[in-house]
Amino acid sequence: MSEKKTVKFIITRQDNPSSAPYEEEFDIPYRPNMNVISALMEIRRNPVNSKGQKTTPITWEMNCLEEVCGACSMVINGRPRQSCSALVDQLEQPIRLAPMSTFPVVRDLQVDRSRMFDSLKKVKAWIPIDGTYNLGPGPRMPEQKRQWAYELSKCMTCGVCLEACPNVNSKSNFIGPQPLSQVRLFNAHPTGAMNRAERLEAIMGDGGLANCGNSQNCVQACPKGIPLTTSIAALNRDTAIQSFRNFFGSDQV
Repeated sequence: MSEKKTVKFIITRQDNPSSAPYEEEFDIPYRPNMNVISALMEIRRNPVNSKGQKTTPITWEMNCLEEVCGACSMVINGRPRQSCSALVDQLEQPIRLAPMSTFPVVRDLQVDRSRMFDSLKKVKAWIPIDGTYNLGPGPRMPEQKRQWAYELSKCMTCGVCLEACPNVNSKSNFIGPQPLSQVRLFNAHPTGAMNRAERLEAIMGDGGLANCGNSQNCVQACPKGIPLTTSIAALNRDTAIQSFRNFFGSDQV
């Protein structure tokens, strides 16, 4: 009888935030149309490594399993991406999995993405309206603006663009391309534009636009194909105009 086909995974593990990382190998029974998530679930079901030793299940995050929530981001064969859409048949083997290095490791492949969410708070990435009573229909966006704004709204806060950006690291306070693109999105909304100046001023200081090195890794890595560099270019113009407004104390510039 022929030997059953297996897939080898080499996974970077870490028991807790302060412990040293190490690698552990697993041989997973192959099934057609497997993705990385299904392989990790197989390890969780039967946590035995390639040496036949019983080990602890792998820790990682997931939710939607259809590349919408952004929770299952990790580095797969050296590239940050979503593990739910990473098909085993399309990956070079052995398949290497590692946590994103931009964010602190919680355990194994699970990271703490608070840095990204805190940046969204900094730029006020929301529409501040009073929801305690009916305000009636909101203002309509012109169709042309709505079309490109929709592309920006596809962001699932996965953190892949921050992982790909060489300027986002533990030694830098650069907020990264994801929050910057959200500034452009919310400033484009007719209601969100009320806080346009506040958002622009939030990215004009240290950690904002000036820290972007224009490597353009972000737009290549984004799983949703969001035009991040286009947003950054547009924000450079918007912040320049805002700085003139601040200097002259006028909204008419």
